[in-house]
Amino acid sequence: MTLPIPPIGAAVVTLGVFDGVHRGHRHLVATTVRAARERGAGAVALVFQPHPDEVIRPGTKVPRLLPPDVTLERLRSAGLDHAVTVPFDSTVREMPPQAFLDALAPGIELRGVVMTPDSAFGHRRAGTLERVAEIGEERGFDAIRAEPLLDDGVPISSTRVRDALAAGDVSEAHRLLDAAPLLRGIVVHGDRRGRKLGFPTANLAFDYTPALPTLGIYLGRVSVPERGVGPGHPALVSVGVRPTFHDDGRVLVEAYLLDWDGDLYDASLTVELDARLREERRFASVQALVEQMRADEAEARRRLAGAGSV
Repeated sequence: MTLPIPPIGAAVVTLGVFDGVHRGHRHLVATTVRAARERGAGAVALVFQPHPDEVIRPGTKVPRLLPPDVTLERLRSAGLDHAVTVPFDSTVREMPPQAFLDALAPGIELRGVVMTPDSAFGHRRAGTLERVAEIGEERGFDAIRAEPLLDDGVPISSTRVRDALAAGDVSEAHRLLDAAPLLRGIVVHGDRRGRKLGFPTANLAFDYTPALPTLGIYLGRVSVPERGVGPGHPALVSVGVRPTFHDDGRVLVEAYLLDWDGDLYDASLTVELDARLREERRFASVQALVEQMRADEAEARRRLAGAGSV
């Protein structure tokens, strides 16, 4: 079997899901780039898509910190020469590690494989650092050990970022990512309830399963390049089920853009979350909800003014 790898040539590779491209991932990327330069080779990330857990446990949907295309963009911007999607399916899952590495040819001529001590790939996770070193001795490439990046004595991981978002701790997620948590969706038609209340919102639909923060109202920044919005246009972002209106319980993501009104339907909107303003609450009346929304906007403007944004 040959994997769909473009013609890259001599390369040092690292492999994984890289969800979020957090600080730990960039530490691994830096090790890969350094090893590649030492060997006169390209630096490559092999990115499994979909998430292996979704293949191993059918029906599972792993919430993603970034859309797949943004993951590739950020890996390349971190210094890699190539970030290549590797379709993960039952065939790839069952491949022994040596067969997987052989299947990178002819697109890649392996010069090295960068792994952390606890990482593994291939059938029954047999592709440990030690096993890759044995294969490398036979096939003429290096197994390169990369120590995980620790934070408070614990490796930085995508799970830690998801846990921070689930707790509503946007600042902690930002610290681990070294970037604001990001969501990207298509603006779709809603029930126009927000417009009737004086707060027209852009309702987002996602073509991936996003790792959403806990329910609440957030201060964020949006960009909609095809409509001339942003980057960094201030917005209030609601992640919630709209309990005041007894809706069907679906979690909706809606963005209210401050000082902007226009048609965003069918456009791609990116939102970066800066802070959680409050929890989602059920109000006794629509008027009470509107009064709170006005207070949310006033608080957002106060914070933005303090940051010099408006």
